Amino acid sequence: MENALGLMGGQATMIAITVFVMILGLGALLAAVFWPKRWRMKYRMEVIFVGLLAAMVYYADWKSTEIYTAYQKDFRAEQAVSGQVVEKDDKAFDRTLTVVSFQWGFAFLTEDNEISRNAAVVKPNEKVLFNILSNDVIHGFNIPVAGITAEIDPGEPRQVWIRAPQKPGKYLIQCVNYCGVGHAQMKAWLVVEGEVPTAKMTVGEKSNGA
Repeated sequence: MENALGLMGGQATMIAITVFVMILGLGALLAAVFWPKRWRMKYRMEVIFVGLLAAMVYYADWKSTEIYTAYQKDFRAEQAVSGQVVEKDDKAFDRTLTVVSFQWGFAFLTEDNEISRNAAVVKPNEKVLFNILSNDVIHGFNIPVAGITAEIDPGEPRQVWIRAPQKPGKYLIQCVNYCGVGHAQMKAWLVVEGEVPTAKMTVGEKSNGA
């Protein structure tokens, strides 16, 4: 997942801080147990340790709020439409991606057989068709920015489509069906980059299930 979600994301930073504080705490505990009885941790060190714990809680709350706010922001006013019904003769797509969902991630395959793990790269306002399949267990495919969710059963491919946001950026893709111990990490990015495609939105196109 690191190639899409990043090694230095908030979660990785939080894990690093937690490990650091845990090592400090264990070191202080061992010192208190095995050093001569006359030794005691200075009051100032105790204050610093408690301060680190408080800073961790604050950072986790702040980062979680920031991420949740960004993921859940409503972009439907920017025509981020979606649907679960795809007609057999519907060829009005700017881009088609094959999505392989697995424990625990997503792989996106383009029409040119280029593969990207956990990153679906599109252009602003493109109409994108996702051909989704699972190669192990039941997974969910959810793009909050487009208001679309699909359940993917093994051996039963699904098709959904979205109209990509007009604003470039990274938008969450996540599994919403519990699929094992790594479910919470099963996320990807809808990466919107570059210029708006020449294809325009068709008249009467609606959001969420059109």
